[in-house]
Amino acid sequence: LPVTVLICGETGTGKDAVARVIHESGDRRSSAFLPVNCGEFSEGILESELFGHERGAFTGAIDRRKGIFEIADQGTLFLDEISEASPRLQTKLLRVLETKTFMRVGGSVPLRSDFRLLAATNRNLPEAVEAGKFRQDLLYRLNVYTIEIPPLHERKDDIPLLVEFYLARFMKSYHRPIEGISDEAMLLLREYHWPGNVRELVNIMERAVITCRENLITSRHLPFHSGNGELAGLPNLSLKDAERFVI
Repeated sequence: LPVTVLICGETGTGKDAVARVIHESGDRRSSAFLPVNCGEFSEGILESELFGHERGAFTGAIDRRKGIFEIADQGTLFLDEISEASPRLQTKLLRVLETKTFMRVGGSVPLRSDFRLLAATNRNLPEAVEAGKFRQDLLYRLNVYTIEIPPLHERKDDIPLLVEFYLARFMKSYHRPIEGISDEAMLLLREYHWPGNVRELVNIMERAVITCRENLITSRHLPFHSGNGELAGLPNLSLKDAERFVI
């Protein structure tokens, strides 16, 4: 069913990946999946991105432009960091969710869009409601179904699967004939506290693949290994790989 889903979890836990899986598992998987990060834009720009605008609606609006709501018709709209939306925009979002109609910025003609909404937040929205920073009625609209994603340090059994997945991805991307990862390195990965969650694991696996010049990733390719400096292995890298590693 195309119900609205609220995905909650710490930064880096993979909320966007969960949203994509939900989209690809539903009836709308052949239509567009449109992610928008509400924390990346100022209020005015975000409003224009979502609702679109008419020509002349503001300085620089030289043409009519469709917004994400309009483009997402029959598809899925994913609003990440929904808690960062301004109070004014929260009011407009509530109206769109209730009626599935909206108007472009500077427009006067109501438009209708049949989109499915997925939203994500790394904040406690009930606490934000109590603090007066988030609309309670919008929260009711968003959490028809809620998915809580635990931090990575609470689901250590997922680490070997994630390591295997991203190791295969980066071996293919960088054309590295690596056979796998040592037991000692895997133990370190399982014991690490992962403050950056899955996003940090992805970064570490990419770094390990870039710096590994043997057929096996070992503990010395991991940045939190006590005997391994951050720049270990750089002398043996090409200039291009060294630059990619440092960046």
